[in-house]
Amino acid sequence: MPDKILVTYATRTGSTAGVAEAIGQTLAAGGVQVDVRPMSAVTDLAPYRAVVAGSAIQDKQWLPEAMQFLQTHRAALAARPFAAFLVCMTLAMTRGDYRAEVARWLQPVRAQVRPVSEGLFAGALDIGKVPSRRDRLAFRLSVLFGVWKEGDHRDWEVIRAWAESLRPLL
Repeated sequence: MPDKILVTYATRTGSTAGVAEAIGQTLAAGGVQVDVRPMSAVTDLAPYRAVVAGSAIQDKQWLPEAMQFLQTHRAALAARPFAAFLVCMTLAMTRGDYRAEVARWLQPVRAQVRPVSEGLFAGALDIGKVPSRRDRLAFRLSVLFGVWKEGDHRDWEVIRAWAESLRPLL
């Protein structure tokens, strides 16, 4: 069996790619070989003993290409340890605790493949990188009304701690 771990991701503005890189670096520091690749570049899971997959959230869901990745590789993912994570700005909201609601957004992932662990992480908001004009306007209004602040809200210590916790599971 191969001894390599795949950390794969789907992103819109690069925030999720950064989280995937941090997870990959943390796992690699433990002495295993790790590939960090966008889901669109992954065609075969045979070289990997475990997979960590994550997606940005859009409209309370993993990105469509991330869900397609799960559907395409469902059997291979079910045959090896699999961990899932998401990155979303809802977790950076200044009012309220949304972790339980955000955790429910992984239900479609769980319906495809049962993760051994789940990571929920706040993202980074750079309105200039948001691809859709409608979404840029919505984010600007949300910032104006104090829902959240523009900037990087990723908690690198929490991300690395989660990655550390994966080692015995993968």
